[in-house]
Amino acid sequence: MTNGAILPRTPVLVGVGVAWRREDDWTQALEPIDLMLEAVRSAGADSGAPTLLAEVGTIAVPRGRWRYRNPSGEIARAIGATGATTIVSSVGVLQQALVADACQAIMDGRVDSALVAGADAGYRLLRAKMGGMRAQERDQDDEPDVRLEPKAELRHPAEVAAGLTMPVGLYALMDSARRAAAGLSVGDHRDRLAARYGRFSEIAAANFDSWTRAPLDAATIRDDGPRNPMQAFPYTRAHCSTWNVDQAAALLFCSAERAAALGIDRSRWIFPVASAESNHMVPLSARADLVRSPGADATARTVLDIGGVAAADIDLIELYSCFPVAVDAFADALDLPPDRDLTITGSMAFAGGPYNNYFFQATARAAALLRQGAGRTALLSCVSGILTKQAFALWSTDPPDKGFVRRDVTTKVAASTGELTVVENYTGGGQIVGCTVLHARGETPRAIALIDTDGGARALAVSDAAETIAGMERDEWVGRTVRVMAGVLAA
Repeated sequence: MTNGAILPRTPVLVGVGVAWRREDDWTQALEPIDLMLEAVRSAGADSGAPTLLAEVGTIAVPRGRWRYRNPSGEIARAIGATGATTIVSSVGVLQQALVADACQAIMDGRVDSALVAGADAGYRLLRAKMGGMRAQERDQDDEPDVRLEPKAELRHPAEVAAGLTMPVGLYALMDSARRAAAGLSVGDHRDRLAARYGRFSEIAAANFDSWTRAPLDAATIRDDGPRNPMQAFPYTRAHCSTWNVDQAAALLFCSAERAAALGIDRSRWIFPVASAESNHMVPLSARADLVRSPGADATARTVLDIGGVAAADIDLIELYSCFPVAVDAFADALDLPPDRDLTITGSMAFAGGPYNNYFFQATARAAALLRQGAGRTALLSCVSGILTKQAFALWSTDPPDKGFVRRDVTTKVAASTGELTVVENYTGGGQIVGCTVLHARGETPRAIALIDTDGGARALAVSDAAETIAGMERDEWVGRTVRVMAGVLAA
């Protein structure tokens, strides 16, 4: 990065907008598309040149829990950007990929400006469901110009068959493997997570756009209770992304030369310096190594090398925080000290984790803090799936000397990632490599273990036995030798 001349095609983030609502009466809440539009118009006003919205060459939106076919087209019509290419990405596509696509298109001269926006209205859905209703959305059924889809499934069929239908259980399996590798007792590990998330809660309290601004102490976070039930041991609700939120964000980009021509205040410019991503997809149960994330390691090294900066010198850091183990994976990739703050928003647990849109909220927060003088550089990580895909984005108040640089390290990550065959309904012996206990409202807890089989494959085994469940939440089971009968842990 440099303070020198700015290349004319350098992309610049010139407008950021966020929107949120908390209406207990769901009929008074905004639909997701209206939240998006509010954030988009806010981004236009934030730039100081709202006419730029009508010029954007691309509009990209990641899919949320809504039924619209082409919200990008709805936005285009609302802001008068009738010539924009409309893009919608499915779950399983990195949110940072949409940001990088927009920046690369500007850098290459394919467009002069671009818009990325997203929203989810999970609180609206929840309040309607609590009233025995289904939240309605207006019809929006035309097709986008481009639809982005992942190349493979995020979950293995064996995971679904074992009851791992929600991400929390799969992340908790990874968490146990990391706990065992670190040599921590179950109790000490729970204390560590609770202390970290207590700090996250404090940071969220200072963020006006946080969904939860009342701080929680470590003891409340650590242990399950009526308002903080266990989800998948050791994760209580307070460790998990809060996705029942109504939140939106929009990011407005243009080239440096266009920003100058429009007279956009130079102090408002934030430069995307580098983006690195890995799109190599391996289901969790098939990963040979549950402790390190090759994708996180590779993207971290790449983005820092491009920026010519060390992780220790970054001013603002936001690590993707859907679940604690994701934070750990990215912190390890950056070799960060244990006392470093790892969020600027307050995390997805407290700031709010709108489904498939949080990364834009975090980017907007980073831009706001950089503008306020909280630092000159910001580094954000991004996840898609079950820590399946990884990305890092580096931002600065100073222009990069080579303009924006994007790298895809998928091939490198694929070459360094071990993958095992997963067998279903396994009978035989093996060693536990990850374990958790699933807790669901109104259901009996279920222990789940991921096993290295005697034959060198992987298998999932379950147990409803009370003594197994209690033992797995008290003692370290990773590393134990066990017997399995037709996918059930033997007593």
